[in-house]
Amino acid sequence: MPAHPGRRGFLSLAAALGTATALGGLPAFTASAAPNRPTASPMLSKSPTTHMWYRAPASDRKMIEQALPIGNGRLGALVGNDPSHELLHLTDATLWTGGLNGTLEQDGQFPYARENFGSFTLLAHLAIDVPDHDLGAVSDYRRGLDLGQGLVSSSYTRAGVTYEREIYSSFPDDAIVIRLTQRGGGTYTGTITLDGTHGESTSADAPRTSLWFGDSFDNGLRYGAAVTARGSGGTVAVRGTQIVFTRCRELTVVVSGGTNYAPDAAASYRDPALDPAALARTKAVTAVRRSPTELLYTHVSDYRALFDRMSISLGASSAQQRRLDTWERLKARTQQAEPDPELEAMYVQFSRYLMICGSRDGLPLNLQGLWLDGNDPDWMGDYHSDVNIQMNYWMADRTGLSRCFDALADYCLAQLPSWTKLTRELFNDPRNRFRNSSGKVAGWTVAYSTNVHGGLGWWWHPPGNAWLCNSLWEHYEYTKDPAYLARIYPLLKGACEFWEARLVTITVVDRATGTSREVLVADHDWSPEHGPQDARGNTYAQELVRALFANYRQACADLGRDAAYSKTVGGLHDRLYLPEVSPKTGWLQEWMSPDDLGETTHRHLSPLMGLFPGDRIRPGAVSDELLDGATALLTARGMDSFGWANAWRALCWARLKNAENAYRLIATNLRPSTGGSNGTALNLFDIYQVEQGRGIFQIDANFGTPAAVIEMLLYSRPGHIELLPALPAAWSTSGSVTGIGARGGFAVDLSWRDGRVEQARVRSVGGRTTTVVWQGTSRTVRLQPGASVTLRDFG
Repeated sequence: MPAHPGRRGFLSLAAALGTATALGGLPAFTASAAPNRPTASPMLSKSPTTHMWYRAPASDRKMIEQALPIGNGRLGALVGNDPSHELLHLTDATLWTGGLNGTLEQDGQFPYARENFGSFTLLAHLAIDVPDHDLGAVSDYRRGLDLGQGLVSSSYTRAGVTYEREIYSSFPDDAIVIRLTQRGGGTYTGTITLDGTHGESTSADAPRTSLWFGDSFDNGLRYGAAVTARGSGGTVAVRGTQIVFTRCRELTVVVSGGTNYAPDAAASYRDPALDPAALARTKAVTAVRRSPTELLYTHVSDYRALFDRMSISLGASSAQQRRLDTWERLKARTQQAEPDPELEAMYVQFSRYLMICGSRDGLPLNLQGLWLDGNDPDWMGDYHSDVNIQMNYWMADRTGLSRCFDALADYCLAQLPSWTKLTRELFNDPRNRFRNSSGKVAGWTVAYSTNVHGGLGWWWHPPGNAWLCNSLWEHYEYTKDPAYLARIYPLLKGACEFWEARLVTITVVDRATGTSREVLVADHDWSPEHGPQDARGNTYAQELVRALFANYRQACADLGRDAAYSKTVGGLHDRLYLPEVSPKTGWLQEWMSPDDLGETTHRHLSPLMGLFPGDRIRPGAVSDELLDGATALLTARGMDSFGWANAWRALCWARLKNAENAYRLIATNLRPSTGGSNGTALNLFDIYQVEQGRGIFQIDANFGTPAAVIEMLLYSRPGHIELLPALPAAWSTSGSVTGIGARGGFAVDLSWRDGRVEQARVRSVGGRTTTVVWQGTSRTVRLQPGASVTLRDFG
């Protein structure tokens, strides 16, 4: 079998799959359209509820835990804010080593290392050095992140002069802007350097006062970056491979960069005509010619168009809590075991900031989001398909950021021809322990790890296609956008075709009646990431495939297509084996065995897929035996795991309407990551302790935790919205949210006091009818798209 599927094969697959709309589009780094420049100021006063702040800069050695992140969806940075050595770790979401990785090893796994599968890597280091502004020579230092406007800032006093900096990554101008100003007659003198992280040589362009580099990886990916600067009241010039600024009252530094990655399998995910280094120089020079105010207003106006779609208040914090900086406040919350509602709401808004920074018109957020402090991220900073990439997007629709979800759908569509070809050529390879017993193969699936080149890594993950499709489907339930549904339809159908070929018929005996019947079960598989790797009918796969089939049938109905195949899938759906409760443990079984075959407190909640993210298992919808079995299993899994696992547990407890357990898990994730524990770093990144003394940043908990917060305030499914299903005592005094999403095509504004709903405003974003419920009181709402209604007096 060919190791590297060719262009002709990809072209034929793209045509057969009907995915042309996802292929051959613009590369991620491309010429910018002229931005819309606002005519009025979009600036806001800093709000204490959306402003993180600190009393010291980040350490160069601990940037991933202390530096503040910026990003425009593709181009990101960690910002250190040291007065004398402003350091930025620059990233581009598409800068990946590796390739298609279209082979299997002898044990049936895909190669999974940096030299074959590849890795997400750093683009460059940018440093702005101001030697006489050493931290020991300044006072009143403060830095912060304004979540409401998307700005990192710092300020300090030296010799009676106040110096200020503002740093952001602009989506409209596709560049990072660093603005240095002062009040009191001071000036800046220093240097700017730009260094690649893969041995590149930096060049200078004296006429354009810029530095730049360009290079390529062995996989053919070309990349480059450029920086330029403009000052007032002094001089700015290139000397060697530095930009030197002397006695400038103000200084604007602009950096851009990117790759020739393109979301086109037929072109091997490259745009051969694109010169990233030249484009980076053009973007940087074009932006620096604009006035600093123009650049700032353009960025803030664009950012606020997304951020302002949702607000949240979980109650008031104390004056003492508000006086603390963000790190001190985080530590105090844990040490005193006292709720800090404004900090908890700020955490939600920080996560929304990360989503806006990391997921716009490009690749989706990977394990690291958009941020790195080196070229060796754990698990290569990849896309894990057995919870992590899905969890990254649980928050998007719930918190008014449906626009940011598109990156995940675009990624899946762009990868589909590669995934399909690899599935057809390699899934039934005799080395694959999960191959289909029938000998048949159709459609597509993925491995546990995927990269940006169409490649797969580690073990095959047969139900991964169903979970990805169910995530894409849920986005449709929030938006009710038929054009979007038509785009993802090939993914849904291809996944169903895969499972039609994979399911096997077995005979089971009903425990209550002793009668036998034939059912369909998933072939030999693994319940992530523990227990036997050869079990049929594990609960994880059964729940995911059942939901996939139901969603596909609804998609056919909504689009009016493929009625015959929809009927076939319906027949498969109705014959699927449904998981049972073990008579030995009282838990929902993870495998078709009454015995626990794995780790009781395992981090994954794979057998609870039907509780969350699915909702087949929920109070009032299933038997008490099944609900109790799911509750017992969730209890056995424990209340203290890795950040992402705690977030998943919190979401499950919210679905069970156990507010205090859900809140306890959120509080656990907010504990400081000190002393070797999992938790939250100084910059609010979630830190995952992989071994004693070594923690890493993994971003999924930063999105899963706020998803749990919203799920506690509102549960929805098509035709049903429940208000405050799991409101904990810590937030019960008063609170409000605006703009949160509800499945069925609605957005909801909600306020409460003393644990009771004050009012709820429901607005249609595509839905027409739903029922709104609070503690047994229900109202039926019928709306035209765009219309809204306000409900009060819930009793």
